[in-house]
Amino acid sequence: MDFQEGLPPRARRALDHVAAGVTGPPLDPGLRITLNFHPDRISAGAPILEALARDGAYHSQYVTGTSNGGLTAHPGGDRTRWESRIFAGAYDDAPAPERPLYGALNFRRQVVGAAPRFGSSHLRLTGAVLRRATFCYPDSAAEPADFGVAGAMPLIALAEADEQDALNDYVESHVHAGVLLARDVEALVLDAGYRGTDVETAARRLPFPVEWHPGYRLTVTALRRHADYRGPRYADLGARIAERGLLTPRVIGDAARTGRHELQHLKMVWHTLARFGAPEGAGTARVPAARPRPTPSPAPCSAPGAATPPA
Repeated sequence: MDFQEGLPPRARRALDHVAAGVTGPPLDPGLRITLNFHPDRISAGAPILEALARDGAYHSQYVTGTSNGGLTAHPGGDRTRWESRIFAGAYDDAPAPERPLYGALNFRRQVVGAAPRFGSSHLRLTGAVLRRATFCYPDSAAEPADFGVAGAMPLIALAEADEQDALNDYVESHVHAGVLLARDVEALVLDAGYRGTDVETAARRLPFPVEWHPGYRLTVTALRRHADYRGPRYADLGARIAERGLLTPRVIGDAARTGRHELQHLKMVWHTLARFGAPEGAGTARVPAARPRPTPSPAPCSAPGAATPPA
C-alpha cells in the first residue's frame, strides 16, 4: 500500500506490515486522532505545556519515562514486546525518539477526545497524520488480533458492536514518524475548568489554536455513589481533595502537584470522574441505562501516548 513519501525506513516497514494484513473500507478523512493527557502535570521537572513549547514535539513514554497508563516502555517491558509483535520487529532496535506515538481515533467525535481515560484534555491531530498511522482494537495491552490503516479500516464496526466499559471503548492509534506541534496539531482542546489559569496562559504560547469542551464535574455525593467503580479508598481520596464538594480535573491536578498523594491513586479518582462526571458531547463517557457495561479491571497497561505530556 502506498503511504506518503519521505517516511523513515522503520516507520514504512511498520506501516506496510500492518497494511498487508488488513481489509476493510477506507477511513473517513474527516475523522481525527486525538492524544489525551492531563495539561497541568509536571514532566521532567517542567509543566507539561511548557515542555511541549520547549521541545516543539510530542514525545513517547520511551523518551519521557512517564505515563497515564502502565510504565512498560523499556527494554524487556510489555510495551516493547507488544510493538515487536504488532510491527514485526520494525522498531526492535529503534532509538526512543523513533518509536510510534499512541493516541486514539475519535470515530465517535467526542468533544473530550477519543480516550478520556488518559486525560481531560487532548491534542487534535491533522487529517494528514491519518495516512501514517496504524490502529488496533482493543487496546494493545489486550494483545489484539484486529488492526487497521487509513486505507482499510475494519475496526470501527468492531468497536461499535462491542460491549466495553466506557473508558475502554476506543480504537487505539499509533502515529509513525513523530508528531511536530507546528506541523501535525490542529488544536489543543482544554477542559473548561482551566479557563483563566496558568494552563490557559501556557496553552496560548503553543503554535495552534486553543479550544474548549464543557468540562468534567462530579459532586462528592455522586463520587461516593459510584465508589465501587475503582474502590472505596479512591472515593475517599476524591472526597478529601474535592473543593466545596466538587471534583474537577483541575482539583485532581492541584492534588497531584502537592506530592502528598500517589499518582496511581489519583489516576483512579480521575477514572471515576471521567466515567461519571463527563459533559454533554462526551459520547461513550455516558452509557445508556438500557445497555449497562460491565465494570472493568482497574486499567489496561497501555497509554495512548505517554508524551512530553505524560499521557
